[in-house]
Amino acid sequence: MAKIIRLVAAVIFFWPAFALGQSVPVSGSLVEDMRQFVEIPAVPGYEQQLANAISAKLKAFSPKIDAQGNVTVSVGKGSPQRLIVAAIDEPGFVVSGITPEGYATVQRLPQTGTLPLFNELYSAQPVKIGTPSGSWIDGSVGGLSIHLLPQRQHPPSASDLDNIFVDAGATTAAEARAAGMDFLSPVAIDRRFYEMGYRKWTAPAIGDRFGAAALVEVLRSIDTAKLTGTVTFAFVTQQWVGARGLQRIIYNANPDELIYVGRRMRAAPTPGQREVVSVFKETPGNGVLIASEKPEADLSGLPSELKQLARLHNISVKTDYSAPLLPRGGYMFQPKLPERTVHLAVATAWSSTPAESVQGNDVAALTSLLELYVGGSTHEVELKQAKFLPEPSAPTRPQSAPPVESVLKSLIETYAASEHEANMRESVTQLLPTWAKPITDDGGNLVLHIGSSSPHPSQSLVIVAHMDEIGYEVHSILPDGRLELKDEGGGVLAYFLGHAALVHSFNGMHPGVLELPEDWEKADFQWPRGRNQLFHMDVGATSAAQVAELGIKQGDFVTIPKRYRKLLGTKASARALDDRVGCAALVSATWALGENLKSPELANRDITFIWSTREELGLEGAAAAAKDMAAQGRTPNYVFAIDTFVSADSPLESKRFADAILGKGFVVRAIDNSNIVPRKLAERVVSIARSNNIAAQYGVTGGGNDGATFLIYGTTDVALGWPLRYSHSAGEIIDARDVDALAKIITAISRNW
Repeated sequence: MAKIIRLVAAVIFFWPAFALGQSVPVSGSLVEDMRQFVEIPAVPGYEQQLANAISAKLKAFSPKIDAQGNVTVSVGKGSPQRLIVAAIDEPGFVVSGITPEGYATVQRLPQTGTLPLFNELYSAQPVKIGTPSGSWIDGSVGGLSIHLLPQRQHPPSASDLDNIFVDAGATTAAEARAAGMDFLSPVAIDRRFYEMGYRKWTAPAIGDRFGAAALVEVLRSIDTAKLTGTVTFAFVTQQWVGARGLQRIIYNANPDELIYVGRRMRAAPTPGQREVVSVFKETPGNGVLIASEKPEADLSGLPSELKQLARLHNISVKTDYSAPLLPRGGYMFQPKLPERTVHLAVATAWSSTPAESVQGNDVAALTSLLELYVGGSTHEVELKQAKFLPEPSAPTRPQSAPPVESVLKSLIETYAASEHEANMRESVTQLLPTWAKPITDDGGNLVLHIGSSSPHPSQSLVIVAHMDEIGYEVHSILPDGRLELKDEGGGVLAYFLGHAALVHSFNGMHPGVLELPEDWEKADFQWPRGRNQLFHMDVGATSAAQVAELGIKQGDFVTIPKRYRKLLGTKASARALDDRVGCAALVSATWALGENLKSPELANRDITFIWSTREELGLEGAAAAAKDMAAQGRTPNYVFAIDTFVSADSPLESKRFADAILGKGFVVRAIDNSNIVPRKLAERVVSIARSNNIAAQYGVTGGGNDGATFLIYGTTDVALGWPLRYSHSAGEIIDARDVDALAKIITAISRNW
């Protein structure tokens, strides 16, 4: 009790003097630090960039970086020797080899331990690959395409490291190595820090960074002239692989007191167990946590003193479980923890997943407690309510024909889930030449008529690509503030649940996370199956009233964030390439045809371009257009449905079928689940392609196409596509040469069919 009184007395004594003392300037803020630290990957053993960023921020304190990458700053002098530590590394992968085809194989770091669903949630996701020069190149982890799964009896398991391949777009091992992707390259999931509603934050590895942000915030406000004793702040590496940085710092500092600031750690599995279910009881929003193996035990020593200090300043402190800071056994001589040691944490939701989340108010409270502990007053950590993100604006109308890849990039950055295609209609319209005057029909389709208006044209063609992408819609708002969602199109659940998502409302985009199913941490967890499932999303709200304050309502749509990323060579990656590629090809063909609309080739031809809606829900927009045209007596002779050719050009897929190669041209979808192209017509398409020097392939794949809805009215469906890896995922990959070939064959067919 005497120690508690001395500690509290010291705080009270220094409170008025603290504001009049001298503090060392540190740029930024708590939120800015969180954003910066989270967005720098730091796989164990590869924390140098993050260590350098922290060191640069604290340069006024003359920080030291040791050979292991640990960053230390010492302030004050004399006794007691106090050590405050935060770990900065995160789980990830390291390249273990390069296949002859240019894919990287990997080993996880840490190699052991309990990380439920970690491998699965990396599947088909965009990643960053570190190079020896310190730069990062974009890639995607391979994933199974849902269209190729039916009738496949034993598909590869995404949880097995043997089935994890990193694809940066290389076609050979030499090309991969020349770009810097090689043995020992670190691999981390691509990330962005999102501020959700009501000061909740989400990002991969956010549970591995809040401690560093809190320590920097303390140093931002610390009054070095008023300290008693020496306080060393340490940002340590390799915590996930045996706490090597922490052990080194403890051994060298030999502190009287230690405060470790970092995530609660799961217990290691006991012999015979594959995984251990989490025993954490506190959730984000419950304040500062004192974490230990026996949280139910009576607190004494430094933990008790900190709890008393927090109580005096109205800071909520609770106890919760965490595995020991130092692993039992291991390969190092283990220094002894000081008798006065405490582990401070804040609760994380969806721990160590891409959707990991913390409550910013908890991190601010933790910062305040640390400021009180080092002997000063707390300063107000300003955490403003995050503003919504603006919906990407429609592109500026080009004055001349834009490159097809430029069109594709603009359309990728437009969000439009099924039944919510208005943004895409606007973007497509803006990208068309000024002479093109498309209309919107009753089905929401964007329709452009080109060529003859004769009642008896020599040829009547429809060319259709769909505007929608898979996503979700807000089905209801629950009393606890979570959103209940219905899906808008299907996909592998692991590609979306457990990741960040965006709600698109009238006032912009609201970040949140798609929650994982119940029991996701159990060893025997199985992903739910079947249609008509409902999913849940956290947007930071804790009540339906708060959801309403954000502006979110029933019927809003939800998508996974996306961006167009250039890979090696001519490859590119993005979500929703299905069917933004088809839409871009139609735009490009419109420009090409417009160069000579009055040519004899188009004089007696009736050509209709359709950008259709609701394809992912069952070809609904195209079906409405087909019915409408039949009712008007305008049923086309041929429909060319432009959609993805889901390809087996992947290290995970069987080459038994769908083996169209990226970079070898567009593909005639000769057979899919909805249509069989007459062989002579497939050959005719390829003949036109060859006569125009356009690269072409045949193929058999899964899925359906919009053209199938015209069959009942007597139209012949000739489906075309381009090869795509990892369909219906965030890491889809194309070759830009195939997009160019697709645009050219659409133009050639319009003129010559």
